[in-house]
Amino acid sequence: MRPGPWSFLLALLLLPIDLHAEQTPPAFPAAATAEQAQIDALKQRLAISEQQREALGTELQARESETVQLQRLRQENQRLKLQLKKNQAVAPQPLLDDRQQWFAVGASAALLGVILGGLLRGKRRSRREWIN
Repeated sequence: MRPGPWSFLLALLLLPIDLHAEQTPPAFPAAATAEQAQIDALKQRLAISEQQREALGTELQARESETVQLQRLRQENQRLKLQLKKNQAVAPQPLLDDRQQWFAVGASAALLGVILGGLLRGKRRSRREWIN
């Protein structure tokens, strides 16, 4: 066996052990007042932390209610999106979109201009001077 553990055990046996040291009350009143001041400080910290805990608890409940309301709004949004898609699928598609409508209006205006020009010219024929 190694000599290390035996020397450690011997050192522990030689240490004086005072079993009654923990049971005796403090000898100095200054130590008692310091301990009482420390206890009072800890009680104050406990009261402050309890107040903070209560405040955080109420904030947590408020956030939970906001979360529930947000979830409800998201579900309603999804329901409305589905309803919109269903209504768009059922509704008939327009014959022409905006660009096609503008093209049709322009073409009809040009055709109307040609027809009115021909009607206003009448039956007279003018010489075509531009042809040699």
